[in-house]
Amino acid sequence: MIAIIDYDAGNLKSVEKALTSLGEKPTVTRDPDVIRSADKVILPGVGAFGDAMERLKQYGLVDVIREVTAKGTPFLGICLGLQLLFERSDESEGVEGLGILPGEILRIPPAEGLKIPHMGWNSLEIRPDSRLFKGVENGSYVYFVHSYYLKAKNPEIVVATSEYGVQIHASVEHGNIFACQFHPEKSSRVGLQILKNFISL
Repeated sequence: MIAIIDYDAGNLKSVEKALTSLGEKPTVTRDPDVIRSADKVILPGVGAFGDAMERLKQYGLVDVIREVTAKGTPFLGICLGLQLLFERSDESEGVEGLGILPGEILRIPPAEGLKIPHMGWNSLEIRPDSRLFKGVENGSYVYFVHSYYLKAKNPEIVVATSEYGVQIHASVEHGNIFACQFHPEKSSRVGLQILKNFISL
């Protein structure tokens, strides 16, 4: 069973729909016991870092997420769900993230000709040994919507990068923890392959 964590942070339905199209029967839930007993867990998210952390605390989900990631349950963070796994964000000064992985979320620097938020299709530079991108061609395009980007402290966990005025750490893998800044559920065939790879872990 795949649990999709519901903390009022957008894109739940599109993630659920994508998984259902792959033959899965995901459970959208904020019940700690259901999340603990899931075979795999997805933390989606669209919105502000500080608001999201507040909701996770309000629903008693912070310790649950730390618990399932620590015990080895395959875990996938999507968009804001990636950002929350790290220590802090420029978007919400003074707010601590989950701190499960070392690194910070920075504002995309303004540059001529670049629109912020970064919204639309962009190509990925993919590390060949990535489990999440198995069968995905290097240079494949995926769909982004964000104004802040990850700078991971440990480059070894970064399995895909993208360029948008700055190098964006677009996807990370560390043991059982996986995360994408882009939206696999909105990234057509490539995104479905990524989700299929996560399902088959």
